[in-house]
Amino acid sequence: MGTLLALGCGVAVVYGLWFCHGPVSVWRSVVKTVPVAVLALWAALAGGPVWLVVALGLSAVGDYALSREGEPAFLTGLCAFALAHVAYIALLFGLVEGGPPVVPLVALLALAGSTEFWLAPHTGEMCWPVRGYVALITVMAGCALALPGALWLAALGAGAFVLSDTLLAVQMFRRDVAERFDRALSVTLWALYFGAQVMMAVALAG
Repeated sequence: MGTLLALGCGVAVVYGLWFCHGPVSVWRSVVKTVPVAVLALWAALAGGPVWLVVALGLSAVGDYALSREGEPAFLTGLCAFALAHVAYIALLFGLVEGGPPVVPLVALLALAGSTEFWLAPHTGEMCWPVRGYVALITVMAGCALALPGALWLAALGAGAFVLSDTLLAVQMFRRDVAERFDRALSVTLWALYFGAQVMMAVALAG
């Protein structure tokens, strides 16, 4: 089991160092898809909750779709990750204890609300799908904030997920800002995203 997890992490490092800022290609898509797909397999073999396996599997589909070009591929990826967050919400909601701490919750809601100013006006016809996605990841992260202390790693992973998607939104829709930092953005958001999936998988698989 440890070998399988190490394999996924190793391929993720390869993608982050050599592929994440490169041109679209079949190999790039494969290398991007493998790490989270391996995580899904690891979670299944470890006897993890079905919703966790579903969330990771859908995320792998989203990884592949977002590695391709064109609006249909983007929409497919967006839908896959939206459904992944629905699966995470279904899993996390059953684990919450009490309400989330006020300060992190206010910060999360402020970040979500701020997208109406710096993101939504730049998304064109994708405005409402993007708004729906923002709502789902906000609910997912809100559930993670209310997890018991023993599952702090999952809450940290959810936070990293929010940060990675924020950077992805900047990279995709705010080219006026992102084009100066494309390489650094690509590496950073991949590290945050894959780290988030690993933390949530490890925390929740048991």
